[in-house]
Amino acid sequence: MKIRLGHSPDSDDAFMFWGLAKGAVKTDYDFEHILRDIQTLNEWALQGELESSAVSVHTFAHVADRYALLRHGGSFGDGYGPMIVAEQEIPLDELRETVIAVPGKLTSAFLQLNIWFADQFGKGVAPKFEVVPFDEIIPAIKEKKFAAGLIIHEGQLTYAEEGLVELANMGKWWRDKTNGLPLPLGVNVVRKDLGEDACQEVSRCMRESIEAGLNNRKEALDYALQFARGMNVETSDEFVGMYVNERTRDMGEEGVAAIRLLLQYGSELGLVPNTPIEVID
Repeated sequence: MKIRLGHSPDSDDAFMFWGLAKGAVKTDYDFEHILRDIQTLNEWALQGELESSAVSVHTFAHVADRYALLRHGGSFGDGYGPMIVAEQEIPLDELRETVIAVPGKLTSAFLQLNIWFADQFGKGVAPKFEVVPFDEIIPAIKEKKFAAGLIIHEGQLTYAEEGLVELANMGKWWRDKTNGLPLPLGVNVVRKDLGEDACQEVSRCMRESIEAGLNNRKEALDYALQFARGMNVETSDEFVGMYVNERTRDMGEEGVAAIRLLLQYGSELGLVPNTPIEVID
């Protein structure tokens, strides 16, 4: 069976899929790696385009009728995650009226921003925003096109070097709000119509690919550096460590619970459908 496997050209995803890409995982299935930005993968998932794909947790809520959740390959923030940053401090009341550059309406960061706003200002209060490609948000702030931006990916490690300050951290907020649950960001899913056996095999291959990377960290990191977008080895290693770890190998019941809770909050605000989630063990 041929499985088109969608993932983003980011160093953490590349690290996870090193095992499959380099033949460290043995399978009779033919995996074709489709590298696209997460916004494209999210849009494709809405159409059921690929057999298996990385998607934002936000998007998963919209495709849970068609795709099942894999326990492997999830990205979580343990006290860290998407951040609102600016060139200078902005009082909370002013932030309510500030247009925030965001990386996409289907991203988990955008869902979390909306829930955070409801927490800060009351249910029904939504952020003012404009969608900007994630890697253009920090430059747009520095060029004073926006007073604030919601940053993801490596920007979480480099914003201070760019002279920006943190206004809010979704990972810290979520940890406090949920008594320590990790913040769900991205997940890998498999299309249910492939059948139970195929879903199980995709799950096994994903798990073994992540294990191969963790057990061969130097080789997998060298491969991932191709996709590091200018980060040096130390920063890329830190970034991969943040988002590829034991929870990535298996999110466990805590990870599943965190996803269900995030989507419950989103559903209560009318941001995502209340669709039952199927998990492939």
